[in-house]
Amino acid sequence: MPTSTRRDHVVDIPGGGTTIGTDAPVFRDDGEGPARRVTLRAFRLDACAVTNARFAAFVAATDYRTEAERFGWSFVFRDFLLPGQVAESPEATPWWCKVEGAFWHAPEGPGSSTLDRPDHPVVHVSWTDAMAFAGWAGGRLPSEAEWEHAARGGATAARFPWGDEEPTDEAGHLCNIWQGDFPLRNTLADGFAGTASVGRYPPNGYGLFDMAGNVWEWTSDPFRVRSLGMAAKARNRAATAARERVMKGGSYLCHRSHCYRYRIAARVGHSPDTSAGHTGFRLAYDA
Repeated sequence: MPTSTRRDHVVDIPGGGTTIGTDAPVFRDDGEGPARRVTLRAFRLDACAVTNARFAAFVAATDYRTEAERFGWSFVFRDFLLPGQVAESPEATPWWCKVEGAFWHAPEGPGSSTLDRPDHPVVHVSWTDAMAFAGWAGGRLPSEAEWEHAARGGATAARFPWGDEEPTDEAGHLCNIWQGDFPLRNTLADGFAGTASVGRYPPNGYGLFDMAGNVWEWTSDPFRVRSLGMAAKARNRAATAARERVMKGGSYLCHRSHCYRYRIAARVGHSPDTSAGHTGFRLAYDA
């Protein structure tokens, strides 16, 4: 049963033996498998991702400048470009636009603001930024094993935080993901084109919100594929060179046909300076 339904609550997560990963991976190259048993100590985890309001308090107290601010740009989904904006896009992912002046407080670039969405998860946050916030807030980023264990909410083999029921394009009531034909048409069946306010969807068995969809969440672990294959070895060399960290949970841009990574076992790796309009985090704390 949920410990609490308060959105600002820190949830006690029991320790003990747990299974992480999966023996039925969808993206083998991501290192989703194999399933393996680990033993965890009890810990605590934010019920929700860190919000714009909470991150604003950190910035006000410390004058911290995110990496997106220091680099001068971040990636914005193309549907969110403001009138007159011109931006370059990577050839492999043309739906992402390199927007000058996009950062956590101006998530679509100059002229946008988070003042009207204080309870939405903060985005355009790199792993380095999340670590700085964690040091200020007295917490830490969860390990990948802690994140998966918490996301299952006490279930032993759930595919999603709520169980095994697949979200559909017609009823986006389980999590904030894409509905329709990515990236051409979003039906907005769930009412959100981008981020949703935290706690908008029902909590899992531990009382944690939005462990699937909404924003990707950084973990503390380096990215590594558990395989002896040549492709895995090459991927691990690249990940080590880039100092990649594991992200979990998927985002509002995920869809089963495009990025079926709002499953608990799904994962991606990105360099610690990665910033985009769907990257966020939540904090863990020692029990």
